[in-house]
Amino acid sequence: MKKIILGLLLLILGCAKNEDSIVPYVPVNFTANINDPRLLQIKTPGGALILSGYGYAGLILYNSGNGILAYDACSTVNPEKKCAVKIDVVGVSVIDPCSGAKFLLNDGSAAKAPAQRPLRRYQASLSNNNISVNN
Repeated sequence: MKKIILGLLLLILGCAKNEDSIVPYVPVNFTANINDPRLLQIKTPGGALILSGYGYAGLILYNSGNGILAYDACSTVNPEKKCAVKIDVVGVSVIDPCSGAKFLLNDGSAAKAPAQRPLRRYQASLSNNNISVNN
């Protein structure tokens, strides 16, 4: 009986931790002209940059060659620590400096453990030279 109760307790605590490991929702409403000097890195395919002050831990913008993709810069590994990822030297991925996890920018997916969840993605569009990101 004690083993069953202990098992149920561990299951409940495990589920609660998984729910807590989601990057919190933060309203995002970013608009800028593609010619803005801050956005120079994303004018060409494969270019990426991180802007602070947006989202939960910053805003990642990535030029996929087929459009602009946007993600929250918060790592999904222990998001309560609000550890912002850094752009990898190659520019096609980002690295969590706190855990060593890696994420791909073409779809936000987890590419290296301990990451299991993808980056939080935001809606991004490019129209009339204006980039808009929101959720």
